[in-house]
Formats: sequence, structure tokens, C-alpha cells
Amino acid sequence: MNITTKSSKRPCLAGLILAGAVGAILFSPVVTAQSVDALLDKLVEKGVLTVKEANQLREEADKNFTTAYSAKSGMPEWVTAFKINGDLRGRYEGFFYDDDATVDRHRFRYRARLGFTAALKDDFEVGLRLGSGELDASGMIDPISNNQTLKDDASKKGIFIDLAYGKWSPIHTGEWNGSMTLGKMENPFIFPSTLMFDRDYTPEGAAIELAYSPVVEHSIKLVGAGYILDELSGDSNDPYVLGAQLRWTGTWTRHVGSALGVSGWAMANKDQLVNSGVPNFGKGNTRDETGRLARSFNPVQVDGSFTYTMDSVPMYSGPFPISLFGEYLNNPAAPRKNDGWAVGIVFGKSGKKGLWDISYQYRFLAADAWYEEFTESDFGANYVAAPVGGSRGYGSGTNVRGHIVRGQFSPYDHLIFAVTYFLTELIEETPDSSDSGTGRLQVDATLKF
Repeated sequence: MNITTKSSKRPCLAGLILAGAVGAILFSPVVTAQSVDALLDKLVEKGVLTVKEANQLREEADKNFTTAYSAKSGMPEWVTAFKINGDLRGRYEGFFYDDDATVDRHRFRYRARLGFTAALKDDFEVGLRLGSGELDASGMIDPISNNQTLKDDASKKGIFIDLAYGKWSPIHTGEWNGSMTLGKMENPFIFPSTLMFDRDYTPEGAAIELAYSPVVEHSIKLVGAGYILDELSGDSNDPYVLGAQLRWTGTWTRHVGSALGVSGWAMANKDQLVNSGVPNFGKGNTRDETGRLARSFNPVQVDGSFTYTMDSVPMYSGPFPISLFGEYLNNPAAPRKNDGWAVGIVFGKSGKKGLWDISYQYRFLAADAWYEEFTESDFGANYVAAPVGGSRGYGSGTNVRGHIVRGQFSPYDHLIFAVTYFLTELIEETPDSSDSGTGRLQVDATLKF
């Protein structure tokens, strides 16, 4: 490559930039092409390089990257980056019941996940993640939890596919970003709480995302998705759910930020979701004697949050955020027991060395506001007697209200300690006026990489 410049220093500087970029490619497992582009753009802005020279350097760096990365990794030349990630969480958990006839429970669990993402040419990405998990009595795997209980005389534990997807992101102009995802994916919908979906739920289907950011401080995002809930070999009326969400986030000053979201949902062929046909880990929905759902689910959900960031507080390194949020949903497909809501506050934000957070939330989720198998798996209460079409004992899902208190601390970037306490009860108890109250304590240690 021959670059002629007005300044005698410019060719040397350009050569150093190119050498540095190639060096980073050769010795780094993950290539940050955006950083190289940002550096070249800054040099053009300062007048050190012309636009033509910067483009030539980008082309040369791309060529060198393809050759060096393929030789070093053994990957095909169309694989531009490869990243491995995962986490391991250990947990003690205790259940404490108000009902004298129900025995308190203690258990130890772990969650293990290991995955990779490969970035491909032409804006494609493929991802795979393996994770631990637990089977129900019929041999089905819990769709909203990767927890595995330590039990059965140290028997061998299962590993399952947690993510398996392909993604194409053809739109990335700065102001506009758009992508399409197909397979078993991370849930693209964003909510301030787990009232709608457990964080571990990895839906199967297709999703489209489109984001617009007219300025850095504000963005609008539209998400649409269809999730397959079951496939029936002897029936063409497979159950599925469709959803769409519009979400705005804004930063007004370095101290003030806010967000607003609204989503709508529609479930089809709900009669196929009998307890015996899908993993039956949740409880709460109204069912008949055969276990069929009595109501459909077409809820509308809205949420909002406000964050104020203080410059500093004692015993916290860096700016200190305080966030308030509220969330509400209503399912018009059910004549009653059809709404849910949550409010909460969070002080601080853990995840980096020396940082911590403390949070409180109150939640109310009526029986038929939402499908019981989607919502938070840790938020449940005690059914002293079996409800119609269900079973007795502790159950997460809907028909639950109560408090969540959590504290988290990160002594290192890769380690988080957490303590969470749930104090809950059933909204409509079975039988009436029974002691459904439940305390659930979780003590966690999570290592991530």
C-alpha cells in the first residue's frame, strides 16, 4: 500500500496505526474493529489523515485480519470473531411456610452455562449455549430455570441446549439499527421486572428488532416476535404466542434518565397447553378438571422508570444511580383475575469491582393476567390443597403477591454475592383462608467469564 501525504510524518503514523491494528488482531482473541474505525475517524477529524487514506487503511486492515485470524484460529475466512462466555452460580435456598402442616425445606443448587458467539461476514452471527437444568416428574425440562439441585447421591447431572440461534443485522447506520433472529434465543423484550418473563427464559421462534437513535441521548426501539409453545404431531393447531413492544429510553442530563415501554400480546390455541403436554412448573392459571386453561391471554403491558445518578455516596466507587420503576398489565381475554403490577426501587448497581446494590419490589399478579409458565420462577407461594386441575404444594407463577428484597456486592469484576428474600402469599388461597404465606431465602455466589 502506498499512501502519499502532505506531511512527512503522516506515512509513519499511518504505518504505525496499521501495524497496531494487525498486532491487535494477531494477539487478541476478540477483535474490536469498531475501535480501529473510531481511531481512524478521530485522525481524519484532527487532519492527520485524509478520508481516502483512512479508507485505504481500513481495507488493508480487513485483508490482513482475514489472513491472520484464519491462520491463528483455524476458522474459515468468513468467521471474523469468536467469543466464549459463561457463568457458574452456587446457591443455598430455604423455604419457610406459615402452614404448620407443610415442612420447611432447605436445598443447595447450582446453575452452569457455557456458550459461544461467532461473528460472520455480511453482518451474520451464530450462537450456541449449553446449560444445566432440571426435569419435572414427567421428564420434561424446566423452560425458565437452569438450576440443578444437589441430590440423588451425587448422580450425574444433565446438560441441555439453552441457546441455538442465527442472527442477521443488516441495518447499522448509526441512527438506525435492525436485526432478525431465528432459533432458540435470548428474549429480546426488555422489562424492568420479571412480572412478564423470567430472565432465564430463552424462547424459540423468530424476532425482529428495529432501533432509531436521532441523538445519542435518546432512542426508540420496536421489537416483534413469535414464539412456538408446542408442536403436536396429531394436530395442526399448535399453540404459539405473538408479541410486539415499543420502548423509548432517554438521558436528559448526566444525572437524569428515564424509559417508557408498551407491549401487546396474543396467544393462539391455548387449549393445547394442558399440564400433561408442556413442562408443568408454574401454577395459578384457572383450569378445568382435565388441566386445560379456562382463559386465553392477550394482555397489554406498560412500564416506566426514572433514574437519578448522584456524583458520589460513601462506600461506593463512582456515580451512584437510584432507579424507580412501575409496571402494569391487563388481560382483557379474562373477565376477572386479569391484572398484574409491580413497583420497585434500586439503589446502586453491582457488576464491577467494589460496587453494590440494594433493591425492594412489591408485586401482584392475578391468576389469569398472564401465562403461568412465563413469569418469575422464584416468585411463588404455598397451595395447602390442590387447586382445580393442579397440584398442592409450593408453586411459582400467577395468583401470587408479595415482597422481594435483594442485596448484591461485587468484590471483583467476575464475582457477585447476592442475598434475596421473598415474602409472599396466594391472592386466592386453596382452600380459602388457609396459610399460604411463604418466605424464600436465596444466598448466591456467581462467577462469570
